Amino acid sequence: MNLNVLHAWGLRRTLLLVLVPGLLLVGAAVVWQTWRTAVDAANAAYDRSLFGAIKSMDANISTASGGLGVELPYRMLEFFELTASGRVYYRVATEDGLVDIGNADLPLPANALFTGRPQFSDAIYFDEPVRVGTYARLLDPPLAGQAAGQRVVIQVAETLESRQAFTRTLVLEAVARDLLLLMVAIGLMTLAVGWALRPLARLRNEVEARSDLDLTPIVHTGIPADVRPLVEAINHHIERNRLQTEARQRFVDDASHQLRTPLATLTTQVGFVLRETDPALQREALLAIKLQLEETVRQTNQMLALARVDSVGLKPETVDASQVVEQITRQWWTQARELGIDLGFESDAEPLRLLVDAGLLKEAVSNLLHNAIRYTPRGGKVTVVLGHSAAKGVITVLDNGPGMPSDERAHAGERFFRGSHTTQPGTGLGLAIVRAIAERHGGELCLDAGLDGQGLAVSIVLPLAADAG
Repeated sequence: MNLNVLHAWGLRRTLLLVLVPGLLLVGAAVVWQTWRTAVDAANAAYDRSLFGAIKSMDANISTASGGLGVELPYRMLEFFELTASGRVYYRVATEDGLVDIGNADLPLPANALFTGRPQFSDAIYFDEPVRVGTYARLLDPPLAGQAAGQRVVIQVAETLESRQAFTRTLVLEAVARDLLLLMVAIGLMTLAVGWALRPLARLRNEVEARSDLDLTPIVHTGIPADVRPLVEAINHHIERNRLQTEARQRFVDDASHQLRTPLATLTTQVGFVLRETDPALQREALLAIKLQLEETVRQTNQMLALARVDSVGLKPETVDASQVVEQITRQWWTQARELGIDLGFESDAEPLRLLVDAGLLKEAVSNLLHNAIRYTPRGGKVTVVLGHSAAKGVITVLDNGPGMPSDERAHAGERFFRGSHTTQPGTGLGLAIVRAIAERHGGELCLDAGLDGQGLAVSIVLPLAADAG
């Protein structure tokens, strides 16, 4: 049956759908085993009576006269026929067939007869089933003219009415008992399944009753041990959502605070331009508005980039970071030359293969180069260096700018944090974007002293691709 159908029915119905047929199958197997046991028990009991009749006939066989004499125990046979509730047949014959008394056509068993060991077999006699007991023993003395070792075969057969009635009674009693036990077991199982699933129903009701803003963990009290891992997984998911929600709320609050000031400044500057009649002063104010707009656009783009890093789904692939980083570095050469900064690129001869999202890697390297070029003074140097360790690839941007005190480096990468040596306007989001990208890929952001102990060295440490060796 389709698993989707079972899931649609619910856990309770699924359990019952699996367990009830299983119990019925077990019940059928028990009934079959009971029938086999009843047949064996009936045969064991009735075969003993059958063998008693054979021994009674055997006790009345004599060869003293030289022939085979049999004094049939008629009363015993009548009594045996009465207890058997059917017809009784007998046969006494020598093994070679010279003497044959009684029902001569009683079938012999298929297996060889062993002296002194009775055999019991089912057969058809006069178109009805019978149970035949066969017994062979040595004649002592043998018949006249016969060699020693001559055997006599004694057979007694009875019809099966009594055996079948006995077996039927045992089976019906067993079936009635087993059906009663089966119904009780199904009832108890249904109650047990319902009782066992009550915590899940209570958990469902608790979750449904929660408000949209309730992100507190689910209490483990009263939860079965088997369900506790599920609750822990749900709590883990709730905790991640709570942290993400809090981070977004902080981001919105910080972003609104960061944008409020430049927008207020723009409003003031526009008001000044509207009141000013001197063209020179108007031009100067418009240039200031242009710079402020450019900075506001850059801040907005950085905040959108950070929000995108937090929410975008990763599409990691094996990327040759040497080519990607070199391409990004070349794109910044024009701006670096305009600012009088020596921008260089150094890489190993072998490709640096990383398992990353190529778009986010470009975003991270662009932010590092933007920060380095922005804060490095004219005539300074910025160098991009690629390297790797046993399982990590390292992309480092070094500069000899103002750098950052060692006690502030631990806070680098926090949103809206700016170092005390910063002279350029900014939002403090550049390194936050780089840090978020590195951590999304299972890497980290590291800061150290820059070129010749001056400036800053910012490194992104990312995992190597599996085939990078």
